[in-house]
Amino acid sequence: MSNEVKTADRDPSTTASGCLVLVATPIGNLGDLSDRAKAILSDAAVICCEDTRRTRALLSAIGADTSPRRLWAVHDHNEQTQIEAVLTLVASGNLVAFVSDAGMPGIADPGSRLVDAAHRAGLAVSIIPGPTAALSALVVSGQATDRFTFVGFPPRKGRERSAWMEEVAASTATVICFESPLRTAATLADLAVVLGAHRSVTMVRELTKVHEEVVRAPLGVLAGSIANRELRGEVVLVIAGASPPHVIDEVLVDEALWAGLEAGEKLKSVAVGVANQFGLDHRATYDRAVALRAERRTLEGGAGGAN
Repeated sequence: MSNEVKTADRDPSTTASGCLVLVATPIGNLGDLSDRAKAILSDAAVICCEDTRRTRALLSAIGADTSPRRLWAVHDHNEQTQIEAVLTLVASGNLVAFVSDAGMPGIADPGSRLVDAAHRAGLAVSIIPGPTAALSALVVSGQATDRFTFVGFPPRKGRERSAWMEEVAASTATVICFESPLRTAATLADLAVVLGAHRSVTMVRELTKVHEEVVRAPLGVLAGSIANRELRGEVVLVIAGASPPHVIDEVLVDEALWAGLEAGEKLKSVAVGVANQFGLDHRATYDRAVALRAERRTLEGGAGGAN
């Protein structure tokens, strides 16, 4: 079988031999695999795939050749070492397809390093667009789509997780992330603490599958509702961006802090309440409250000395 794709209505960028073609595969429903994707997966000399077992099942479903010689395992652990062999194959005039287990290759999946290397080598790279969990979740989420950022999977613990949470909290763009169903409840609970319980979030689970679920709610509400649920399947969280920063009248902030302190409230409680009222950083507001209390004590001490 020739590796050159000869179908007349195929995109010209994929009709020449010697091309690396990224192929989007279904994230759940097999019916989402396009005719062009099927043609490339049938005609490619080699299919680089994250998991040969998953890809073999896909090829079998569309009646394509499942010979072991066509399937090359290229995943997170070996992508760098496989690059030279794959590029040699493309440079020799072969049509090579690249797929991940589901969705668009290179999006929180292997592929980006290979594509970068192919461009550096001056080789042809093309794409068969199709399903992608991140963008599909964004569109169905109801969150703002004019500005968004994808941040992959949250770090599991430590300073990296804390820094990740702070970055998400500060983003004024909609934030999209993936999460394991086993860790989704904990991540939502942490986000509710750092971002505030009222920040809107949409949990999208099992997209395009029988048990598809799309739930939009404030972080605190959603975190509480799934705390004791056993989630299954792929989860995407789409988090509303922070409100744009606005000019704060420092006099009003100081007056609010003074009022709370004079009413006998605890300093931390005053700082948190005023920070939430004006949309300020909790730590900075607390520091300001400490400074105001010190100023008051200095003034009171000075007045007492004068008498």
